[in-house]
Amino acid sequence: MAGNPTHTVTNQPPALVGYDVFGADRALVEAVERHTAAEVLDEVRAELSGLGRAAGSPQVQEWGTQANESPPRLRTHDRYGHRIDEVDFHPAWHRLLGKGVSAGLTAAWNRPAGHVRRAAGFLVWTQVEAGNCCPLSMTHAAVPALRTDPALAAEWEPRLTSTVYDRGLRPAAGKAGALFGMGMTEKQGGSDVRANTTRARPLAEAGTYALTGHKWFCSAPMSDGFLVLAQAPGGLTCFLVPRVLADGGRNVFLIQRLKDKLGNRSNASAEVEFDGTWARVVGEEGRGVRTIIDMVAATRLDCATGSAGLMRQAVAQAVHHCEHREAFGGRLVDKPLMRNVLADLALESEAATTLALRLAAAQDDGSEQERAFLRLAVPAAKYWITKRCAPVAVEAAECLGGNGYVEESGLPRLVRESPLNSVWEGAGNVQALDVLRALRREPGALDACLTEMGRAHGADHRLDRAVKDLFTELADLDGIEGRARRLVERLALVLQGSLLVRFAPPEVADAFCASRLGGDRGASFGTLPAGLDLAPLVERARPVS
Repeated sequence: MAGNPTHTVTNQPPALVGYDVFGADRALVEAVERHTAAEVLDEVRAELSGLGRAAGSPQVQEWGTQANESPPRLRTHDRYGHRIDEVDFHPAWHRLLGKGVSAGLTAAWNRPAGHVRRAAGFLVWTQVEAGNCCPLSMTHAAVPALRTDPALAAEWEPRLTSTVYDRGLRPAAGKAGALFGMGMTEKQGGSDVRANTTRARPLAEAGTYALTGHKWFCSAPMSDGFLVLAQAPGGLTCFLVPRVLADGGRNVFLIQRLKDKLGNRSNASAEVEFDGTWARVVGEEGRGVRTIIDMVAATRLDCATGSAGLMRQAVAQAVHHCEHREAFGGRLVDKPLMRNVLADLALESEAATTLALRLAAAQDDGSEQERAFLRLAVPAAKYWITKRCAPVAVEAAECLGGNGYVEESGLPRLVRESPLNSVWEGAGNVQALDVLRALRREPGALDACLTEMGRAHGADHRLDRAVKDLFTELADLDGIEGRARRLVERLALVLQGSLLVRFAPPEVADAFCASRLGGDRGASFGTLPAGLDLAPLVERARPVS
């Protein structure tokens, strides 16, 4: 009845909104400052803070919720029976994707500190809604593959790096901006793309082909173009498949169904069929993997960066909750056991962010040494960071207790999203085998990684011992494939440790080396050893001052 309230709400944390997602992330801000030249630093800070304020705003947070609660819908035919193969998205999806494009998340390749500023922005934007980051990632990553053909690059790169989101299926030549997707895997082969059966038949016009076959996973099917692999007469080859032909007609791009996924619900992932589909060759016949490998490397780095973003948001939510929630006579954040859990989660998040931004800086550098470093460090980082994302998200949800298991908290969405990046662009075993391949074929890659680790030599005895143990692991090549995951995990941890020892506050580096390299911890979060100064780690992870 009116005037008889049933209860008064107390001891509930306020929503984590209305803040600068970038500016509140000390590890990310410091990494950007470390890897950005002084003459553009103010510009980059302002750009990222603007994106961070948007990401933390109630309106944009609501867009993320709306996009996930209203998954895309496939329409194969129009009302008259014509095949149209279109996917309808909630308006919030278009708003998010448009904001990501306008923020430069596809425009890294020709800007000062382009990859660092983009990686930081990608990490921030992932925390709003990860699904729209898929087309942003593929569009960004398509550029190096297209650059193998100067004519194609000249035609498409200005559209892909545009900051204009020009939606709708029209000839790309008349659009102010374009998005790209990718189709590599097939139902019979998965990660073994050399088992692909899609065939490419040469047409009369030089460089053009007709494709017949299927793709088992094709994300963002409403994109303007796709890079796909198919078997040409000369072997596995990379092709550009436009969604709409130059004369305005629809290319044959038959969407069979959309995947019903665990997470990433806002993004459409499709099974598609090609039946005489028009395509242009990219690179040389028979060198499809070589042509597309730089695209794969860029999307793999985005998987690591995106997972770092998911971890950061999970930790921010957990710390925010514990700062405002009281139990057993005091704030949760002040309870020694909860502080241990939060500090442990914060360590994982900071290590992931620090390594991801270091790899982005290597892309900006572009020297032979840094390219060699990326060859080994990207698959190692992709393997380890994406593997750590799911346990971080689950533990962070537990910090909220039962509230963290309720959809309104936002944590269940993070939990569902958390395994994805480990699967996409090559699951764990693929990454581990890629590291072995680089070790065998490119000795310069190991030298570059050892040089990076060597910059921290003598700074921490536990790090030095971990590097020595890594040498021992590398020296024993018998049965190394069966030990590949162990090797890659150690490689990633040593790289993270070497960066934190050099750049993080002493208490962060000390806790990381003690627990991750010294082995003084349990199997779950919240088991950091006694004697560490944990309060500064939790304070550093606070999302709002």
